[in-house]
Amino acid sequence: MRQSSITSTVDFDADGVAHGFLRLPHSRDDSAWGSVMIPITVAKNGEGSTALVTGANHGDEYEGPLALVELAANIDAAVITGRVIIIPFMNFPAFTAGKRTSPIDGGNMNRVFPGKPDGTITEKIADYFQRTLLPMADVVLDFHSGGKTLDFLPFAASHVLKNKAQEARCSAAKEAFNAPFSMQMLEIDSAGMYDDAAEALGKVFVTTELGGGGTSTPETVAIARKGLRNVLIHAGILQGKMELAPSQHLHQNDEACFHFSPIAGMLEFSKSLGEPVKKGDMLARIWDPSRTGVAPLEIHSKMDGLLVVRHTFGLIQTGDCLAVLAKISE
Repeated sequence: MRQSSITSTVDFDADGVAHGFLRLPHSRDDSAWGSVMIPITVAKNGEGSTALVTGANHGDEYEGPLALVELAANIDAAVITGRVIIIPFMNFPAFTAGKRTSPIDGGNMNRVFPGKPDGTITEKIADYFQRTLLPMADVVLDFHSGGKTLDFLPFAASHVLKNKAQEARCSAAKEAFNAPFSMQMLEIDSAGMYDDAAEALGKVFVTTELGGGGTSTPETVAIARKGLRNVLIHAGILQGKMELAPSQHLHQNDEACFHFSPIAGMLEFSKSLGEPVKKGDMLARIWDPSRTGVAPLEIHSKMDGLLVVRHTFGLIQTGDCLAVLAKISE
């Protein structure tokens, strides 16, 4: 297979802390021999586990980048054993544009794995992660939040896996993250996901959903920073004691968790984020903004559970995810 066109300006095997870039050549109208320069920090001290920690897989999600740039600015190789690879802006073109997907090729980084070394810009970045970065890692922490269109209860998540020993390791790392909520998550569209790529290589993988609305809050950033530190301590890489607090355990069993809008219109929620819901309860009403005197369409819950995700915008389009529920684990 063709080699990646991405080159690193940092040495992954050298002890100490190095700040640099993953340089991806990108010929464009305003720079014939230009580059996409993805910031990276590598901290290493001797032999040990490697953690690959990433943010801005989607470019409009900010808790992860904020936690990771602070770690990169302050990390001291003397207090770690092993290696930490810090990439705050995985889909750097999307991040700089403040968009979920890349403005260069429209690529959704979390739907193009394993990528292509001769593909689009987004596919080339994914390929470098797939063939170069993921094989180095023992633990992978990929930060997400709701972006501009969704708002989440703040949770860390792991997945149900065929390999139950690996599933247990991922779940233990999720517990170590210690978000206010801990989710065993069901994906509705897992094809091409970074999650699957990491898990298929046998890695311990943890992801998050920490708020949303295309912004961050002091509370969600604090959750991200604490969780990042906890996972590195749990992995035996960072010295220190984990900061732990009670976490509500949630799980998703089937697609009844997901509620999509059958029409476009103006959205009025009947339930608040984090509120318990019974099967048949009205979650929301959708009003037709093209006329008056018309009753709204009611959207009712398909299951008992907790409202963990809601659509952010006041307007919704046909097929948009309106709400997601999860069950409280015993």
